[in-house]
Amino acid sequence: MQTTDSQAQGGTRAGNLLAWRIAASITLGAMAGYAHASAFQLAEQNASGLANSYAGSAAIAEDASTIFSNPAGMTRLPGFNASAGVTAISTTFKFADGGSSGPGGLPLGSHTGGNAGSVNAVPNAYFSWQISPEWFIGLGASSPFGLSTKYDQNWIGRYQSTEFSIQTININPSVAYKVNDRLSIGAGLNWQQLDATYQRKIPAVVMPADMNAKAKLSGDAWGWNLGLLYQLTHDTRIGASYRSAMHFSSSGTTTLGDIPGPLTGRLPSSVDNSSSFTLPDTATLSIVHDLNSKWQLLGDVSWTGWSHLPSLDINNGALGQDHLTLNFRDSWRVAMGVNYQYSPGWKFKAGMSYDQSPIPSDAVRPTSLPDNDRISGSIGAQYRFSTRTTVDVGYSHLFFHPSINNSTDPKKGTVIGNWQTSADLLGVQISYRY
Repeated sequence: MQTTDSQAQGGTRAGNLLAWRIAASITLGAMAGYAHASAFQLAEQNASGLANSYAGSAAIAEDASTIFSNPAGMTRLPGFNASAGVTAISTTFKFADGGSSGPGGLPLGSHTGGNAGSVNAVPNAYFSWQISPEWFIGLGASSPFGLSTKYDQNWIGRYQSTEFSIQTININPSVAYKVNDRLSIGAGLNWQQLDATYQRKIPAVVMPADMNAKAKLSGDAWGWNLGLLYQLTHDTRIGASYRSAMHFSSSGTTTLGDIPGPLTGRLPSSVDNSSSFTLPDTATLSIVHDLNSKWQLLGDVSWTGWSHLPSLDINNGALGQDHLTLNFRDSWRVAMGVNYQYSPGWKFKAGMSYDQSPIPSDAVRPTSLPDNDRISGSIGAQYRFSTRTTVDVGYSHLFFHPSINNSTDPKKGTVIGNWQTSADLLGVQISYRY
């Protein structure tokens, strides 16, 4: 059926309006606190890949979310494409004490903090447009990093952390060029906004009761990403992508609460703070292979440069510096997945992954991030309502290697014990093409 100019213009206007409405809702929704994955890196940049444990992420290019994983994949998406989704993450962090001690022998009590995990949502939205036979442009909004841990205020490790959260919003305009029928390349620019909260107790060594210190910081940074997609054979496709490190200079306010009466007026209730740090770069190599018209295999290996973050230092003006030693190492992730096209409408998905933690030893495992190596198992399905609209649903469970904590700080005490950690993820996504 032929399409008139007025129909085409109306479709374009409708697509643009849809894009702006979804982008606005994602930007607002992304201000919620997030749970962590891969230290505090979030793999959940779409829901369509969740059921495969994100295997084949840089080569699958099945919807507009390829803008984040590999912008070159836009060349496989003719016309206008939009994808929007959300992943709910439920985390459990439970601590069992093994002989913790306070600074200067200060008694800590026996409360282990309850469950420091929570339920949070990670939203995303992506839009791509084909502007010529060879050129494609796109826009993505997502959250590449996030973390949320919150303990009871009187727990054993209160001098190290009672609350720690990181929230990010990443805006990612992109462009892709189809060199020929086999090779495509892509690139993107990234602007990222970060908000962080760190709260802990100040030990009552020379005071009648603990004080509460809460630091809030925000900042932004610029980065870039590149991608390449190559059709190796009729049935096999490989993809490679790289996302640059992001250098943040953040600032905010640190407030003191529960100041004892004798110190009222002698200590400031709030001071300006600042912190500079670098969030890591990531490189990914993926493969997708069609066994036949029904079965598809996916593979993935990725590297993350966590060694960019050896420590986190917050300068609190007259209150001094708060230092957190991390000594993060670079980490690796491998994943494999399978898709089964049951019918023209239904596709079933499964996958698993192994994700290495950047924390090198028990002595530097922070209470704010009780992370360790983990394995994921994932399942899900995609339903095609029409040639234009698909819906993906995925579920994943993360099995964490048992964690031991033995971190010591002369000013904050020693936290020794074991962690029980797990996470469940449920994602849904709708994709539309015109």
